[in-house]
Amino acid sequence: MKINRIFLVFLLSLALTLAGSGCVSQGEGAEEDESVDEESADTEVESEVSNIRANPVTPWNPEPTEPVIDPTAYIHPQAAVIGDVTIGASVMVSPMTSVRSDEGTPIFVGDETNIQDGVVLHALETVDEEGEPVESNLVEVDGEKYAVYVGERVSLAHQAQIHGPAYVGNDTFIGMQAIVFKANVGDNCVLEPKSGAIGVTIPDGRYIPAGTVVTSQAEADELPEVTDDYGYKHTNEAVVYVNVNLAAGYNA
Repeated sequence: MKINRIFLVFLLSLALTLAGSGCVSQGEGAEEDESVDEESADTEVESEVSNIRANPVTPWNPEPTEPVIDPTAYIHPQAAVIGDVTIGASVMVSPMTSVRSDEGTPIFVGDETNIQDGVVLHALETVDEEGEPVESNLVEVDGEKYAVYVGERVSLAHQAQIHGPAYVGNDTFIGMQAIVFKANVGDNCVLEPKSGAIGVTIPDGRYIPAGTVVTSQAEADELPEVTDDYGYKHTNEAVVYVNVNLAAGYNA
């Protein structure tokens, strides 16, 4: 009995000595390798779900294309920019925005434009499964064709939707929850909140009153002009100023 106790004490002492000397290292090494593997897996997953990424390969879009983003633009980590998208200088892209060129392509956003929280830029299919362009779903600007074209110093306010085929001219304000679909909106225009332009061309310097959805060209041609006494004449200038500085501030 006494011998058994001595033997047990000896085994316990030997085990503690081996553990303390590092001889029991296989398990530790395995744990370290496992940790490295997990880190690599996390990196791979993070890459796969990046908020700025190429479009997936599809029957109508066989080539993955990465966005082209000016280094002075700011893309919030909670905004998605996918596919053949060009974003110009000093553009501010706010949280929960979706700029997704995976069906209609390409999408262009000009310098000093702001894309505010919850805005969606997307488009109808611009190439069919035989690789032929769907001309009716494209807009032409300076000889180039786009699914969505947004000019310079444009404000796309919270939850607005620009769904291609669509064109928005320079210095135009698209108000909160407004929509542009199958439409061209000219320079220096204002779409007040919850208004819309669908299937029409809005002439330069016109505004659509809040809650009004314009669906015929006759209505579009009769829209009121943005005059000096119009209450929102200078709104876009102020919003552009704020967001250009926000982009710079976030990047700093």
